[in-house]
Amino acid sequence: MLDRMRVLVIEDEVRLATAIARGLEVEGFDVDVAHDGLDGLWRACEFPFDAVTLDLLLPGMNGYKICAELRRRQVMIPVLVLTAKEGEFDEAEILDLGADDFLRKPFSYVVLAARLRALIRRSRDDVTGGPVVAGDLWLDPFTRSCRRGSAEIRLSDREASVLDVLLRAAGEPVAKLEVLDRVWGGDFDGDPNIVEVYIGHLRRKIDDPFGLKTLRTIRGVGYQLLVRHG
Repeated sequence: MLDRMRVLVIEDEVRLATAIARGLEVEGFDVDVAHDGLDGLWRACEFPFDAVTLDLLLPGMNGYKICAELRRRQVMIPVLVLTAKEGEFDEAEILDLGADDFLRKPFSYVVLAARLRALIRRSRDDVTGGPVVAGDLWLDPFTRSCRRGSAEIRLSDREASVLDVLLRAAGEPVAKLEVLDRVWGGDFDGDPNIVEVYIGHLRRKIDDPFGLKTLRTIRGVGYQLLVRHG
């Protein structure tokens, strides 16, 4: 069981922010609230939160810029985006900027709390893991530092977690449900196809720029990361 967790809610709609805070407090979280982007960024950088919930449309600084700036400053706190948008390109953009997950409005506070607990649990688990190497691909899952050969690769926390699972399999196939359980947690009740979304992100980062096809989807089996040397 995780101890009491502290969450920063960055949401400009006061009534919604208050409702989110109350819902999370009922679920056992300590909650702080920021109503504009600049204040939210400052709080996230200055205080020891376990996770952030982030709206995208904010005064002062929008959620996309906040997420990018947190990662630029090496603030590796888990970020859960709360969005009313439906477009997959918006989702892909915020994930590429370093967000760890997203939840569409309207949502249940029970589900929101479960998503946050899974993010925080994974973040804490990563602290105990060391770097892993497979061929010319190197990853430190805690710092998200990743290289193929001498080339640096920027990964979000969630991308690094998925890659960590695949790397530690040492070339053996990994089932989608295993990736889902190890990265999102056993209490995740969202769409399991989120795994395929992140596999696509990883292909665009660890394979496409190098003209490689080492990350394979094996229909009916799962995913396999082929070990490439040199």
